[in-house]
Amino acid sequence: MSTLREMGEQQAIAALAQRLSVGADDVVVGIGDDAAVVRGGEAYDLTLTSDPLIRDTHFTLDIAPERIGHKAAGRVLSDLAAMGSEPSWLLVNVVAPANTEITFLERMYDGMNALCVRYDTAVIGGDLAQGNTLELHVFGVGRVPRGQALLRSGARIGDAVYVTGNLGGSLLGHHLDFEPRLREAQWLREGGWAHALTDISDGLATDMRHIAEMSRVGITLRLAEIPVAEAATRMPDNRPAIEHALCDGEDFELLFTVASEKATAFETAWRDTFELSCTRVGEVTPVASGMACIDQDGRRTALACAGYEHFKGDRYE
Repeated sequence: MSTLREMGEQQAIAALAQRLSVGADDVVVGIGDDAAVVRGGEAYDLTLTSDPLIRDTHFTLDIAPERIGHKAAGRVLSDLAAMGSEPSWLLVNVVAPANTEITFLERMYDGMNALCVRYDTAVIGGDLAQGNTLELHVFGVGRVPRGQALLRSGARIGDAVYVTGNLGGSLLGHHLDFEPRLREAQWLREGGWAHALTDISDGLATDMRHIAEMSRVGITLRLAEIPVAEAATRMPDNRPAIEHALCDGEDFELLFTVASEKATAFETAWRDTFELSCTRVGEVTPVASGMACIDQDGRRTALACAGYEHFKGDRYE
């Protein structure tokens, strides 16, 4: 009998999903993307997602509670951004030991609320229960014009691959203080720029594979073009900074593809609209080409690096 450690997160999800019914006719996208999509009416689809935040897995108690709350809400808002949707509501379940100080929870909620207010989102309910360790389980609802959700499965051969911001070294603080890229993702959808979209939560290498697998394509990364965060050069494990940029996760930047013939116009439009950097890091190839990278000397090799996967690692995701 296989264990979760032997299977890993992705294989376990696939096994559990097989035991579920396909769903009603109003389910547009089920298990497998950053969020589910269901019909919400004639004009809009609803996007639904949830995410846990667990003490000593995603945060420690020496962190300011406002930052913990920010991260709890931000992870869900980032998932909604990855669909190109507009966030609407959050529900928050808190599990806490009985000796937890109420002021700690109040400050945690202040952190959640401050982020939600910036994006016209409200925490409208949830639950509070006693448990052995502090956990937050956040459920989010957004909306997107009917049929316009951006999916991992939309990449096309020849597309240019882009990332926003800088990658790697998130454990030095970024994983707590990131900004979900909601406005940028909605702009990508409204302008018809992106074919496929996801957020970078498990690491560029892993999330790139998610797009490739669901789109049934290959992807080649140009390592010299990947924007490496300064924090990636200061990680204490002596691994190369580029490895951190590929594998660390919790960057919560956007990873997306754009038709190659639109690339120049897209890059100009982006620079005219946002201060946030956006970098072309590769291209979509036929599925037979697999996952590959090109180093600074122009040598092409298979992409061996992978990001974090639950049950197979012991660090923050």
